[in-house]
Amino acid sequence: MRIHRLEIEAFGPFAGVQSIDFDQLGAQGLFLLNGATGAGKTSVLDAICFALYGSVPGARQDGKRLRSDHAEPAAEPRVVCEFSARGRRFEVTRSPAWDRPSARGRKGFTTQQAKTLLRERVNGSWEEKSSRNDEAGSEIGDVLGMDREQFTRVVMLPQGDFAAFLRSKASDRLDLLQKLFGTQRFEAIEQQLALQANAARAEVEGNQNGLHLLLQRVESEFAQLGIEEPVEPDVHDIVSGAATPELRLGHLEAWSRAESLERQQSATFADAARLQLADKLNSARERVQRHAKLDAATRRNEALAARAAEVQEFRDRLGRHRKAAVLGGQLDAVDRAAKALDLAASKAESARAKLLAASLDASDPAAALARIRETMAVLEARVADEQKLDHIAGRLVGLNAAAKHRDTAKESRSLSLVALRAEAASLETGLGPLEVAALELPLRESEAAAAQNTVKTVARHAAALESLSAAVKRHALARALSQDLRQLWLDLRESRLANAAAELAAKLHDGEACPVCGSAEHPSPASAGLTALALAEEEQSAHERYDESEHDLLQASAELASAEQEVAVLAAQGGGIDPKEAAFTEALAKDALASARLAVDGLKRGKESLARVMERISRLEEEQLRDDTVAAQDESALTLLSEQRESLDTLLSGLRDGFETLRGRIEALTRQRELLQSAVTAGAQLEGAREALDDASVALQHALSANHFETAEDARRDMLDEQHAARLDEAVRASETESARLAELFESEDLALAAKEARIGDVPLAAVELAALEGEAGQAEEAARRLALAAGLAARTLTSLATIRAQYEAASASGREPRERARALSELAETARGSGDNGYKMSLNSYVLAARLEQVAAAASERLVAMSDGRYTLQHTDAKAARGAKSGLGLEVVDEWTGQRRDTATLSGGESFMASLALALGLADVVQQEAGGVDIETLFVDEGFGSLDEQSLEQVMDALEGLRDGGRVVGLVSHVAEMKQRISSQLQVIKSRNGSTVRIVDAAAA
Repeated sequence: MRIHRLEIEAFGPFAGVQSIDFDQLGAQGLFLLNGATGAGKTSVLDAICFALYGSVPGARQDGKRLRSDHAEPAAEPRVVCEFSARGRRFEVTRSPAWDRPSARGRKGFTTQQAKTLLRERVNGSWEEKSSRNDEAGSEIGDVLGMDREQFTRVVMLPQGDFAAFLRSKASDRLDLLQKLFGTQRFEAIEQQLALQANAARAEVEGNQNGLHLLLQRVESEFAQLGIEEPVEPDVHDIVSGAATPELRLGHLEAWSRAESLERQQSATFADAARLQLADKLNSARERVQRHAKLDAATRRNEALAARAAEVQEFRDRLGRHRKAAVLGGQLDAVDRAAKALDLAASKAESARAKLLAASLDASDPAAALARIRETMAVLEARVADEQKLDHIAGRLVGLNAAAKHRDTAKESRSLSLVALRAEAASLETGLGPLEVAALELPLRESEAAAAQNTVKTVARHAAALESLSAAVKRHALARALSQDLRQLWLDLRESRLANAAAELAAKLHDGEACPVCGSAEHPSPASAGLTALALAEEEQSAHERYDESEHDLLQASAELASAEQEVAVLAAQGGGIDPKEAAFTEALAKDALASARLAVDGLKRGKESLARVMERISRLEEEQLRDDTVAAQDESALTLLSEQRESLDTLLSGLRDGFETLRGRIEALTRQRELLQSAVTAGAQLEGAREALDDASVALQHALSANHFETAEDARRDMLDEQHAARLDEAVRASETESARLAELFESEDLALAAKEARIGDVPLAAVELAALEGEAGQAEEAARRLALAAGLAARTLTSLATIRAQYEAASASGREPRERARALSELAETARGSGDNGYKMSLNSYVLAARLEQVAAAASERLVAMSDGRYTLQHTDAKAARGAKSGLGLEVVDEWTGQRRDTATLSGGESFMASLALALGLADVVQQEAGGVDIETLFVDEGFGSLDEQSLEQVMDALEGLRDGGRVVGLVSHVAEMKQRISSQLQVIKSRNGSTVRIVDAAAA
């Protein structure tokens, strides 16, 4: 993975847009990221992390603080990162959630949600991949093969964290290693083993509880028998509780079986006695019932004989009634026919009177009815013509009214058309000048925009001149100060060199050779000055002040060049014009633009008014044309309708016969027709009633003769009403039924046997004797029932005990395998958790991480050997921790000079830095392999170089420069001055009151 470009805006300490070209910065493979404390070096790394993962490491993750406090209120925080990985090139743009000032209120804010845009460069052009936060994050994670935690440990190496990791306890190392290598699945295995062990133990416990419940059920079932356990020599162990549950179950079942046999025998004897007494009682009861039935039947037979004469009289009366009832229909028919004749005669007389009252012909109403029907048929056929005549009259009135309305509307429409045509001509005349002025609007807008830009450029040019003047002064001061400090440093160096000769002269002795020239004579030794140590310190201090002044001069030069370039650009854009002249030109342009806009608005309104007037003229002309067409059509219709009205009026006047309308004459004829129809109908009904009465009288005479009745009155006297006849019939039927039942009853076996017993003197038991026998039988039945229940309880208890014993044996046998499985799973879970027989107290997760730590130590040692001149290597140790603590993640340093192993905490500051740097690089290599061999082409190493001496720094730099092999780019974050001199390609972060800025500096090119 290589980072090519980074763009930051309103993010962290960076208010404006800051662009970093990492391809240019890392052209030499190694670059330095430096700047004052708090300038924003770490924020550059945060921006990279946020662009790739949408969050930053550590406490800075608070999204609300990602936006720069120096930025304008409406500026949107944004980070753009262009990178390549796995042969593909991407560009990701992210914006965190932030509060934008609301346009509706002075103090209101609107929350803007986080945004993401991921693009990929395909065939030379950028193609959008996703604009959703989750989809883009998933795509980047798949391409990089690392999550945020791994990225910040592999690509951005924080030395402080790895120094703490070097000295930390095993538990602290476990947290970091687990996050980097993602070994949560091994913790999940530990938890799964624990869950399986708990489940197995729960299963065993459930089996034991089930066995205990079965034993309790056995004791409860046996206790229901209510017997005492026999105490015999062979059951002493059972009573004392020393026997096994299986043996206890066997003895309880044997005791229950013996008790069940004994109770069954007692119940059998008691049931035999019960049956004997029950048979005796049933025989006595049956004899009593037979004799009671015989007595009752005898009494009923005597009562039936006493009513025999009355029943015979009822039979005779019913016979006469049934013969008369046969003539009931003919008698009723004669009565109905007589009544109908009277009613028909009354109706005929009433209808005749009505005809006479209406002056109609009462002698032959049928002929008069026929004549009226013929006349009504003719009139109803002409009703439609009369309706048509009314319709024609209505249309004639409507056509005349419409003609008058059209004449009035035509006169008004003509006046309106004259006025509208005059208005249209006036509007067309006024649109000409406005069209000419409106055509100049684009020109006036361009002139106004140019004048406004000129005013802004003049203002910016004035401000740039002031900035340039200030930059010139700062540059002059910085250059003068730098020259003075350089001269001071050169003077002190010269003094130190001169003082070195004096030091040599002080060590000369007569007759001894000079260490410089070899002469034994010393004619003119140099005089001594300050001590060498004081001169060296003063020279070093002057050199450092000179370096700082050079940095300030370099910054002042950059600011001066930037100010000069800005002034030149603004002057070329017209910034040198007089501000008053620019303002006057802007005012004239604005006035001209306002006039052009007024002309455009006036032209628009004029065209709209003209369009509305022309539309009204066109509408009125169309209305006039339609009215003329309708008037011609109505004139033709008036002539035709007038002719039709005259023809129909002549035809219908004769048919009305003095009535106003045909409908009036039809209604009068309808009333006459109804009266005649009633008279005709009444005459027909009267004739029919006479014929019906004659027929009914003839039929009645024939029926009387056939049933031996002389007159109809004789038949009516013998007829009974229905209720009386029903009562007589019911009494006769009841007597016959009782006689049949008694005959059947006396023929039954029980009454025959009772009569026989009465004849021989075998009488039934008395009530007292029968009650005594019933009591004795009841006592026998209760005793048998009680003994049967006891026997049934014993049998059920025996069956239950046998069933429970079988269940107990089956449950005990099925629990053996779960017990073995629970024991094995518990031991395995204890071992995986780092307890039990696990001597090292090392969990499965720790064991896997220990293997990873061993790989990390081996990879780190390759670099630590080079940094420490072959003295130190890192080695993983699984030695047992003190006081039973968990082991397996120990680290120790091996001193190859002494051959001793010692704790990493014994390293000095510089040695700890080298060890932690090597550890970080080694960890990055192992994690990179774990992530699928992702090639890390851009690497950042954080602070820590200040603790190294010159030789150690040289060795560390050699190791870091070795990271550049294969095209890798390494960025170092450091304040060390020596690093600034050694690394020419630098990314400087400069802070100010208005926010920080970045710039790329190539010291070698300068």
